Amino acid sequence: MVSVDGSLFIQIINFLFLLYVLNRVLFKPVRKILLDRKAKVDGLQQGVESLSSEAVLKDKEYAEGLKGARAEGLKQKDAFVEEASQEEKEIIERINKKAQANLAEIRSQVVTETRKAQSALEQEIDTFAKAIGEKILGRAC
Repeated sequence: MVSVDGSLFIQIINFLFLLYVLNRVLFKPVRKILLDRKAKVDGLQQGVESLSSEAVLKDKEYAEGLKGARAEGLKQKDAFVEEASQEEKEIIERINKKAQANLAEIRSQVVTETRKAQSALEQEIDTFAKAIGEKILGRAC
């Protein structure tokens, strides 16, 4: 049988003293380190979440900026195309005017040369008529 004597009380006191010492020396510092680590991890997790949301926001801003830049580029392209088209029309108009002037000049030259040739031929009509008549009749007129 187990007899309860004074050593049981000494063992209880020894156990309580050991609990007190272990709590002071080992458990409280370990718990403090674990709480500090948890606070640090929570802080890092919040930092990651804030940076992640900030990255998403920056990505949206970048996409909007890119979209705006593309729209601006298209506007500038259209303006350049319109300007080039206008310049092309002006150049074609100048070329057409120059061609019309050249054509009118050539026509007037043709008309004057035709008149000169006609007047020259009119002067020689009598000579040609006499020569044709001589050939047809076979004698000199």
